Amino acid sequence: MENDNKKIMSIVQEDGSIDEVEVVIAFEFKDTKKEYVVYTKNEKDANGNVTVYVSRIERNGETPQLYGVDKEEWNRVKDVLRKLSQ
Repeated sequence: MENDNKKIMSIVQEDGSIDEVEVVIAFEFKDTKKEYVVYTKNEKDANGNVTVYVSRIERNGETPQLYGVDKEEWNRVKDVLRKLSQ
C-alpha cells in the first residue's frame, strides 16, 4: 500500500497527547445506525500480525468522539473484517 492511499486520523488522548493512526476501514451498521472505525498504529504482535483497534464513533458536536466497543459490537465488527479478508 502506498503512502498516498493511507488515511491518517489524529486521536487526542485524555492526557492531551495525540496519536496519529492509520484508518483500516470506517463503516456504519444500517440496523443500529452506529458508526465504527478500525485503525492501526502499525504495531506487530509476537506472531508478526498487525494489531488493529476498534472504536465506536459518536458525532455529538463539532469533533467526533471515539468510544470502546462491547463484546456484541466487537463480534459484529469481527464479522465485517472476516468478510473483507476473503
